[in-house]
Amino acid sequence: MNKKSIYSAGSLILLVVLFIAINMLSVNLLRGHRFDLTENGLYTLSDGSQRILDSLDEPVTLYLFFSEEASRDLPQIRSYARRVGEMMQEFVNHSNGKLVLQRIDPVPFSEQEDQAAAFGLQAVPVGATGSTLYLGLAGSNSIGVVQAMPFLQPSKEKFLEYDLAKMISSLGNPERRKIGLLSTLAMEPGFDPATQSVRDGWVLYDQLSQLFEIESISADGGTLPEGLDLLLLVHPRNLGEPMLLQIEQFVLGGGHLVVFLDPYAESDRGTPGDPMAQMQAGSASSLGTLLDAWGVSYDTTRVIGDLQYGAGTSGSRHIGILSVPASGLNDSDIVTSDLELVNFSSVGWFEPVDGASTSFEALVNSSENAAPMDSSRLRFLSNPAELMTGFNPSGERYALAARITGTAAASLPAPEETAVDYRSESIAGGINVLLFADTDLLTDWLWVQKQPFFGEEIVTAFADNGSLAVNAVDNMLGNQDLISIRTRASSGRPFDRVDEIRVAAEKSFRSKEERLQAELEETERKLNELQAAKGESELTVMSEDQQLEIQRFVDRKLEIRRELRQVQHDLQRDINQLGTRLKLINIGLIPAAVMVFALIYGYRKRRRLKRPALSAGGNP
Repeated sequence: MNKKSIYSAGSLILLVVLFIAINMLSVNLLRGHRFDLTENGLYTLSDGSQRILDSLDEPVTLYLFFSEEASRDLPQIRSYARRVGEMMQEFVNHSNGKLVLQRIDPVPFSEQEDQAAAFGLQAVPVGATGSTLYLGLAGSNSIGVVQAMPFLQPSKEKFLEYDLAKMISSLGNPERRKIGLLSTLAMEPGFDPATQSVRDGWVLYDQLSQLFEIESISADGGTLPEGLDLLLLVHPRNLGEPMLLQIEQFVLGGGHLVVFLDPYAESDRGTPGDPMAQMQAGSASSLGTLLDAWGVSYDTTRVIGDLQYGAGTSGSRHIGILSVPASGLNDSDIVTSDLELVNFSSVGWFEPVDGASTSFEALVNSSENAAPMDSSRLRFLSNPAELMTGFNPSGERYALAARITGTAAASLPAPEETAVDYRSESIAGGINVLLFADTDLLTDWLWVQKQPFFGEEIVTAFADNGSLAVNAVDNMLGNQDLISIRTRASSGRPFDRVDEIRVAAEKSFRSKEERLQAELEETERKLNELQAAKGESELTVMSEDQQLEIQRFVDRKLEIRRELRQVQHDLQRDINQLGTRLKLINIGLIPAAVMVFALIYGYRKRRRLKRPALSAGGNP
């Protein structure tokens, strides 16, 4: 072996040793230092999360349970579990030692599985062998408070940072939050003068009282309690100016406000003991000039009717009771993102005022087949079909709930004598208000069913009304850092172009399907007319016109089905062509471009090496 070979082998060995040494040093010296080059900053904590970690009062221990063996054949779950672990490790790295992360694999029949069950984590069956999968998170603090996320769903990935920050914040600052509740409706348990019996509280009130400290506020008063973390208004009707001033000053001072208004509150039965109570029932509520100052328009005399979201079937639809599905809920706001169905009754709507200094974000929208109608039509309504008379959808979508943020000015003048400082405008952070145009959505009949079970009352939710209200309160009770945490983008990279092609084809498919249904109904109508025009003795005999009409419909139906098959064929063809182009680019074009670049670089390098040699050979 010549010296050149020895030097080459030695250099190679030296490079390998140097590579290993650099990696070992980087792991220890550069721990916690990383560059996030992902498109949406998936591995970078938002400023709100970092401030929450800096303000922790209590050390927090997090337990991440993940079944390695049960997930071996589930690459999507394994990928998401890795994503969760990386995000949690990022929280730990920025916690200054306040967070401790324990990763646990709860194998069957182990103490770790018992620990997961004790935390209340959910075991999901996978495969045909009966094995179970855990992917859950639990946390505890030094005073024994425990919280858990039973199963971390990949579909909620964009809210992963928010959920983690929320758990850490509540465990690190365990003091129970205080809600001031001002309501003119009988939400809490008490004595009902109308029935002379004990009245149960609303299910929502029971839920809130279990989660938070609730202090009731009299609507007739003029002051708010001290130390409120959030103010909750439910049907605040006929409030005096002193109370409105207190509410406005609370909001301008940075206080968080959740309001449930209503143009026609069906749960408002009027003043107890008043013989005219029935006539007063269903009163409207508003905040008067406060809404104007916040840049919001709200009509107390009209409600929204909706042909598409109206409850019931096409034959007996009630357009004044709306069942809003996920398509009508804002999927980018944490309050509404994970909900599937919310029921409203005699709901109003909000609109932003032109030129307002605030920002208006709709949380719940009607469909495009909606329009306003007078709320007086709902009073003493005996047949929901009557609402269809003269109803014409406007083609617009109406905001049934909205988030209002930004700068705002006071609308009420300062009192002559006041013990508190008067604010003429909002603080630097601006206002933060959630508005809902319905109070009936909070009542039990629109979202829960109660059933007796061995002496106990079982409550079963059939809609997400309770989750909507609790989400609103929970979100607003979080400090400004928690509220400011953005929803994270998913780490998955969807094929947007494929989705666009598919959506376009589905729209065409739906339009043809609707046309087929329309033709079917028209044919049935014509057949009924032909049948009615015949004599009773001919009821079983099919006329030539009927036969021609049926044959025309059958031919047209076959034709439209051929068109639908062609649409599906075109859809798959476009997707296949796009896939072929992507494969050509990835498999052929990119390597070819690299090869061409390498050849050009090599050619130019050889040219540079030859030039000195030629120059040297040409000299005497």
